[in-house]
Amino acid sequence: MATVVFADLVGSTGIFERLGDETAGHFVTQLTGALSKTFEQHSGRVVKLLGDGLFVVFPDEGDALTACIAIQKRLQEKPVYPGGTGNAVQMQMGIEAGEVVEIDGDCYGDAVNSAARLADLAGAEQILTTERVRSALSPVQQAQLRSLGPMYLRGKSEVTEVFRVEWQTRHDADETVMGVSMFKAGKAASLELSSLGQTLRLEPRGEKLSLGRATTASLSINDSRVSRVHATVEWRGGHFVLNDNSSFGTWVYMGNQSEPLVLRRTECYLVGQGQIVLGCERDAESAPIVLFSVKT
Repeated sequence: MATVVFADLVGSTGIFERLGDETAGHFVTQLTGALSKTFEQHSGRVVKLLGDGLFVVFPDEGDALTACIAIQKRLQEKPVYPGGTGNAVQMQMGIEAGEVVEIDGDCYGDAVNSAARLADLAGAEQILTTERVRSALSPVQQAQLRSLGPMYLRGKSEVTEVFRVEWQTRHDADETVMGVSMFKAGKAASLELSSLGQTLRLEPRGEKLSLGRATTASLSINDSRVSRVHATVEWRGGHFVLNDNSSFGTWVYMGNQSEPLVLRRTECYLVGQGQIVLGCERDAESAPIVLFSVKT
């Protein structure tokens, strides 16, 4: 058994475009080297550097969580700016525990795949993990986790309960507890989607709907940030499931939450009401926003 961490640099493509390959490469190498030392100080072993990220294994779930929080706090308290300008560096992280097989210094296994998908799913400055990790933590550390409910991680047929680590106490007041309602198969309901004067309704066991730039999409949105078939929504197992198929990702804001759930080739349940933003955050200029509401 081991605990696996994937830590990825947010927006690395933009850094390379702005600074050029040589300068950006030197910056990223220095950054990942510094982060490696922090992981190692908390009993982590850096398996390999992934260009703009790190793959680390720990013998203990608590040490892995402590290390991830330490890095996020360090980057918040002492911001690092690529090339001395621009936006400060941000990381997105995933933590999973399970059987890991080591071959020639590399590590393989379901926990490795899950940790990588959790890191992809996380937004900037976020740490995502699972019930398996949560159950092994101390009560104090467990109190730092908030459930985002069950989600389909790509490559898995069963849902995984995903938790976000609340390492920034200022976010507590913004949270809406979603896990309880999301575990229960809902009563007969319908999903309403609306954008730019268009409104669609999906009934239980109804035909899958598509959101995208293509004129053939169920909900067509002409915006360069929106992929031709950006996302789909379907009724599955008693829930409405949103699946991202896009190039740039989908930001989902549930209820009154200020922090989005970022989907990158992954899925989530839609519960209550909120906003689906295609290809960018909702604060972006003229962001393509789809309002959703599950009506019982």
